[in-house]
Amino acid sequence: MVASTPRRLPRPAVALLAVSLLIGWSELAPVHLPHKALSPPLDDEQTHKAVEEVANQAQLEQDDPSVRLMPHPPAGPDNLEICCLHANILDFYLLNVLSHHSTDNQHTRRLRSDLSRISHDLEAHGCNITRYHDHQHAVKFRQRYFEHGQHRRTKALGEVDILFYYLQDYCVQSDVSTATP
Repeated sequence: MVASTPRRLPRPAVALLAVSLLIGWSELAPVHLPHKALSPPLDDEQTHKAVEEVANQAQLEQDDPSVRLMPHPPAGPDNLEICCLHANILDFYLLNVLSHHSTDNQHTRRLRSDLSRISHDLEAHGCNITRYHDHQHAVKFRQRYFEHGQHRRTKALGEVDILFYYLQDYCVQSDVSTATP
């Protein structure tokens, strides 16, 4: 009986595979740039926890979870423009939703404080919030909000996590100094 020997790949095939993998990885590296949030609360674990707690509580009180107030981000604009658009909606939350919500709970107090800080930081980074007041995305959100009647604040609080995630995703600054060429 002949002992079976492991089959070896020819050296050129191994070299070609290694080069292909390296080329593939080096082409992907610049695409995944490190990002830095434009506001520290966007990266804060306690803020994230407060967002989740407030949203989850409000979702338990909702009448119709199938209706969504927050439109999906528009395709096309750059991150900063989408960020500023959501900063406009954030200001709407601060003035019309959170200002009318009880602060009996520590998560709500934390959320209100951190979202105010985010709004202030985004303005400092150049978000002119009034510029986006008439943008169709912001208008659609406000229309859906007011169509929801007396339960609109609860519905909006149930979606504060969506707003927060959009702010986390789009309100970032690429750190090109640490990227590989």
